[in-house]
Amino acid sequence: MKYLARISRRWGEGVLLITAALAGTMLVATPSAAHDDEDPGILARGAGTTIIHGGTGPSGGFVPVLTTLAFHAERSGGGVKGSFECLALAPAATTGTGSGQFVVNAMYVTGEITGGWASGDTATLTGTSTITGLGAGSDVPFTFVVRRGGPGTTAVLTVNTLSFPFHEVLVQGSIEVKD
Repeated sequence: MKYLARISRRWGEGVLLITAALAGTMLVATPSAAHDDEDPGILARGAGTTIIHGGTGPSGGFVPVLTTLAFHAERSGGGVKGSFECLALAPAATTGTGSGQFVVNAMYVTGEITGGWASGDTATLTGTSTITGLGAGSDVPFTFVVRRGGPGTTAVLTVNTLSFPFHEVLVQGSIEVKD
């Protein structure tokens, strides 16, 4: 019986040693997220959910608006290129039943980033977009100013078909900026 217990214990120690060795090898051989962050081509990138500060504003009755955004901009051949997506959803009703269901497509902006720069934790990205809903149009110039961070960080989207900017606060996700 003692012989079997010794074999069982040694077998367990061997499995533990092999597992530790494999884990160590994987840590060394697998590129880490930190290495991805060191990509010198990235100017700014991010994705998440935002809320428009002030919603629709006083003329719209301060109805909340949530957006889902995703973007990336990289340095390329002396310029900047990338893509930008922002879908703004409003609630089905302004009060009562449906007021918490963000299902109305208020605005969709999809665009190509063609310029940009960064300074510290802020990046300014420019390009042209196609917009449906509020501010609809084709080849609409836009400017997206974004700050590095997670929930609580801010962004401002301005499109040339509207006279007011969208001040957004990130509630979920993250934004990365490299100057």
